[in-house]
Amino acid sequence: MKEKERRTLLGRRFVLTAMSAALGLGLVGCGSGGDSAGSADSEKKGRIGMTCMDLTNPFFKLIANVMTEEAAKHGYEVVALSGELDPAKQNSQLADFVAQGYDAIFLNPVDSKAAGQGVKTAHASGIPVFTFDIQVSDDEAKDLVVSHLGSDNFQGGVLAGESMIEALGNKGKIAVVSLPEVSSCILRVEGFQKALKDAGSPIEIVTELSGKGSRDGGYAVTTDILQAHPDISGIFAINDPSALGAHAAVVKAGKEKQISIVAFDASPAGKQGVFEKKLYDTPQQFPRKMATGTVQAFVDYLDGKDVPKKTLIPCSHYRHADSVNDESREKEQW
Repeated sequence: MKEKERRTLLGRRFVLTAMSAALGLGLVGCGSGGDSAGSADSEKKGRIGMTCMDLTNPFFKLIANVMTEEAAKHGYEVVALSGELDPAKQNSQLADFVAQGYDAIFLNPVDSKAAGQGVKTAHASGIPVFTFDIQVSDDEAKDLVVSHLGSDNFQGGVLAGESMIEALGNKGKIAVVSLPEVSSCILRVEGFQKALKDAGSPIEIVTELSGKGSRDGGYAVTTDILQAHPDISGIFAINDPSALGAHAAVVKAGKEKQISIVAFDASPAGKQGVFEKKLYDTPQQFPRKMATGTVQAFVDYLDGKDVPKKTLIPCSHYRHADSVNDESREKEQW
């Protein structure tokens, strides 16, 4: 089926190139500066549809920008859309990409299982799907994805657990601000729990609640957690926005000296949070590698090369000492 998909895609590229060439000739014949217009059109090979959880998150905005730059080098336009944390909206976007005959789809699922519907629709139309950051978990769809490139979220979760043990002196009660609809966040929590278990830590996780992956969600759920569990001494949040929202709730409750927060991502805001000692650690992802690697997987696929089914990028600690020595800390880049 993979070869059939490739032939379908190559067929669309041939038609697009022929149309562009014909358009170029028509413009030359009309004497309207057609040489430059025809040349520009012929360089455009097609379009890639990209949809992610939320483009207001700097992590995904950066990925979208880098994908756009990298794809343009190979003649492809990237149309990047925000799923706005709405699985139904994202599946509608995927259906639109298919209906409009896009050449490929780069997908970061809002909901790992629900995204399977859109993946199956794309696959049935011969449009290859490449996932990044978050994997598809639907049993009927996950094997239809050409390639996945993302962080080693389980390993990053282990780093977060190690930092929590260090921050609390291996004692106390903690809460987890999670996002259970998303596979990568599930893996982060599992890695975190594994670190505590392997260390034989007496640290107790008293509750795990979803912060929706957003700053507002992190603030709201942490406010609830602090009312139910006022004696906690630590919070692990699955990304920087929810961790910074949690910190705001901790400050409002006057418990910033009592509670240590470990995040995940090492976004510019997260790095700044570590520098200002709002966060103890934020295990670092590398979104630029994710973006360039996904585009390269697409290009290799077109060229008939073998593309790895799954590639995981190791995470690294980002603690206060790292933030002090990081000159890019306040820049909009990773």
